[in-house]
Amino acid sequence: MVTIVHGGPSGASVPRFVGRGMQRDLLNEGYYLFLPNPRGSFGQGEAFTLANVKDFGYGDLRDDLAGIDAVEALTGGAIDDERLGIAGGSYGGFMTMWAVTQTNRFKAAVAGAGISDWISYYGENGIDEWMIPFFGASVYDNPAVYRKSSPIEFIKNVKTPTFAYVGEFDVECPAPQSLEFWHALETLGVPTQLVIYPGEGHHVRAPAHIADITRRTVAWFDKYLK
Repeated sequence: MVTIVHGGPSGASVPRFVGRGMQRDLLNEGYYLFLPNPRGSFGQGEAFTLANVKDFGYGDLRDDLAGIDAVEALTGGAIDDERLGIAGGSYGGFMTMWAVTQTNRFKAAVAGAGISDWISYYGENGIDEWMIPFFGASVYDNPAVYRKSSPIEFIKNVKTPTFAYVGEFDVECPAPQSLEFWHALETLGVPTQLVIYPGEGHHVRAPAHIADITRRTVAWFDKYLK
């Protein structure tokens, strides 16, 4: 099963027809897909949406893991707990990077446009105004709250093979964030791969690039989960 974490952080996965793209191809390859809405998501009240303020990665990962446990119980053993993957883009990319630093439960990961270091991210991204309500202060006033949620601070815990990709001109989750994460895993000997798509921004739009992401993602999970 592959857990797919939505972006945001204040977003939501909603019921919909999966007609094309990565999720369709994963389903066609026989994977279960789990699309959780952990704390911080829309749709369950204001207090729930605000529940990850100053706590990025911690409570929402606990929710995701509890959801995986619930799905495994509901499916009566159909899901192999030894063959779990995780993927996501934007905040979901951050959560993917974060998850593999906090648990070895996932055997493969795909992080799209992730955030590996909130400290450096603050100075690199083009939309830093959104961060103040979530972190309570700028990185210059309270770097500790940013550091405690940065995957790079826990990078030596990673054992999960991780494929990362990002657009060359992404100003929301700049390419250096993915490069930093890839470089660390490469240095530490963890299987990894990085693709930076030329000419692309935060949302990859070229059909050839979208197809390449889908192909590489399915191949990555096939290699490490099958």
